[in-house]
Amino acid sequence: MLMCGNDACGEGAILAGCAFYAGYPITPQNELTAYMAKRMGETGGVFIQAESELAAINMVFGASVAGVRAMTSSSSPGISLKQEGISYLAGCELPCVIVNMQRGGPGLGNIAPAQGDYFQAVKGGGHGDYKIIVLAPASAQELMDYTYIAFDLADKYRNPVMILGDGLLGQMMEPIQIKSVEGRPLVDKPWALTGCKGRQARFIRSLFLGDGALEEHNKKLQEKFNNIKKNEIRAETLNIKDADIILVAYGSVARIARAGMELGRAKGLKVGLIRPITLWPFPEKTIADISGKAKKFLVVEMSAGQMVEDVMLAVKGRAEVDFYGRMGGGIPTEEEILKKIEALVKQS
Repeated sequence: MLMCGNDACGEGAILAGCAFYAGYPITPQNELTAYMAKRMGETGGVFIQAESELAAINMVFGASVAGVRAMTSSSSPGISLKQEGISYLAGCELPCVIVNMQRGGPGLGNIAPAQGDYFQAVKGGGHGDYKIIVLAPASAQELMDYTYIAFDLADKYRNPVMILGDGLLGQMMEPIQIKSVEGRPLVDKPWALTGCKGRQARFIRSLFLGDGALEEHNKKLQEKFNNIKKNEIRAETLNIKDADIILVAYGSVARIARAGMELGRAKGLKVGLIRPITLWPFPEKTIADISGKAKKFLVVEMSAGQMVEDVMLAVKGRAEVDFYGRMGGGIPTEEEILKKIEALVKQS
């Protein structure tokens, strides 16, 4: 069926068993909030339009601590307001899913698609030494599929997971296939606060005032993050084995970059593409392994250049890394990318 990306994302949450959604309106993700308002009522879940983004993320905290699969969504300025709550969720090891359909910034910016929230998402936009898993779908189908997967990852690691999309992905209409999930087992959460009921009391907190207690808690969190890095990296690669120039792009821009790659291949240029799907953990090894063979990397983003820094760290000077970006809602075209590829070829 045809669905816009925002609706597909919401259906992925429903299929995953999301039972609580709290959100606050902001363009360009309002279709997702409207979709959840309808579907949560149909599936017996709880929908709340909160009085603010701050309220929404803390309502998700409350639902998660009670063992419920919970989600919130917003767009860039709204996600900024949620950062303290996200840090609290990570500190308390509470699973949830957070959707960010990015728009142009900084400040209120505009309502056009952008990718300027990469640093905020993958570096930990709130306070403290924490990480959240960040998934970057590139189509309406992937928005549904990876939102579904996000809930499983959140529960598996007791950690927030972010779906990092953009206004282009959220608004576009595409055909999707909805898969059956009948008979899906419920996830047991022996840590949830459900009332003592005669059992031993449980405690969930992120405040540790005893000498050395917070450091020990942080060590435990870092072990978990290292485990995620070992097991949950996802990336798509195309035509990289013989490539002299490798494009690196994520989300909707990766689709445009793929078209640019195909234009280059049609002209006899050896161009490949690496599409990170997990932005954290970042596919460093995928890039590092090919960096000794490719001559140049071209990172394409709808920003002033953020992911390009992680690509540079992965390449470690073994190849040149160039960048092409559009800001403030500007969307690169495949022709612009091809011109940049041809310019890099001439420099070789």
